[in-house]
Parts: sequence; C-alpha cells; structure tokens
Amino acid sequence: MKTTLVCSGGLDSVLLAHVLADQGGLSRLVSFDYGQRHTRELDFAAACAKRLGVPHHVIDLRSVGVTLTGSALTDDLDVPDGYYEEESMKVTVVPNRNAIMLSVAYGIAAAQGDDAVATAVHGGDHFIYPDCRPAFTDAFDTMQRAALDGYADVALHVPFVHRSKAEIVAEGARVDVPFDQTWSCYKGGALHCGRCGTCVERREAFDLAGVPDPTVYADPDFWRQAVERKRA
Repeated sequence: MKTTLVCSGGLDSVLLAHVLADQGGLSRLVSFDYGQRHTRELDFAAACAKRLGVPHHVIDLRSVGVTLTGSALTDDLDVPDGYYEEESMKVTVVPNRNAIMLSVAYGIAAAQGDDAVATAVHGGDHFIYPDCRPAFTDAFDTMQRAALDGYADVALHVPFVHRSKAEIVAEGARVDVPFDQTWSCYKGGALHCGRCGTCVERREAFDLAGVPDPTVYADPDFWRQAVERKRA
C-alpha cells in the first residue's frame, strides 16, 4: 500500500514514517507551514524525508493560518506549562487544523496514485483535540471516500488513534527511530523547553515505555515536579 503521510516533524509522525518505511509502504511526506511558532518541526520533517529517501511536500498555509486566530500555537499567547488539562490546553487548539491538512493530503495522494493517507493522531490527544478523536477520523474517511468517488480509492490510515504515546514510543524503539531527530515543543525555542504540555507528555511517554529519552530539555527537572504535583 502506497501511503502519503502527514508529517509535522514531531515524535509521533516521524515515528510513523519510520514504521511505514519499515513495512515498505511509505510513498511521501506532506508537511504544512500554517504560521506556527514552532516551525523548527518542519526542519525535522525534511530531515526525516531525506533519511527515508521519499519526496517531501511542504504546503504553505500561512495565509489560512493567519485567520485561524486565538491559538497559542499561532498567536502571541502563552503556551501552558505542565500536564495536559482540558481548560488550560484549549488555547493550543488551531480550529479545524487536521481537517484542513488532511483534505490537502488526500488531494495529493489521489493525484499521485497513492492508496492511503496516514496521520499519527493518538489516544492521548482525544480529550483536548476534537480532530484527533476516532469519531472525527471515521467520519473524515467516509467523507473523503464520497469526495473522491469514481476518481480514486484512498483510505485513511490512523494506526495510533487508540494507542497511548508510551505504546507509540515502544513501537518506535522496535524500528530504531532516531528520537533525537524529532521535535515536540510548542514554544519554538532552541531546545525543547521541558515545561509545556507536549514536552511533559513526551518525557512521560519515554518513562512509561522504559525507553531512554535522548532529548535535551532547557528545564530537565520540571517534569519530575509536574509528576509530584499531579500525584499530590
């Protein structure tokens, strides 16, 4: 199965790229510049494509992203520190982001003759991000099959949608993913901050999976403190 993968350059999508390549099914990577503050992730997506020897399409959605206001990922708003909590992390939602990106990826896949579009949404995102939930991915697959009916048969591949991030990290270790060549931090600094929700989630996933975390964090002690506060 030839697969177009939506790849942000983050841990989950780069890991899925390696899994698909290991299975012989990776056709291309598609990334999006929507004006996000953490554009460093695009460099990691490009490096992944080069490493795996597949084309990398970077789609410029900045003119769209500038109108999707109100998110800490695109606007000058503080990115919350600590564990994901519904009320605080709502500020990191970019409205309809996955639906927009997947629509473009489906068009590319259909035009290029690929059989599937893959995205690395996972179970840990469900309670914050509505476009990462199984109800969304199931409905989107149905919608796209109708949109391409008679032209192309492209399926939506979401192998992580019911899995935890720790399970995903364990799978990545199995196929020797270079974890240090992935970017998660939402704050867009020179190093992973170690404090934002994605950094805390990343650290916890490695810990639960029993896999060494090679990431260099600007605040390496914050995660332990966050764990203690969560347990208190």
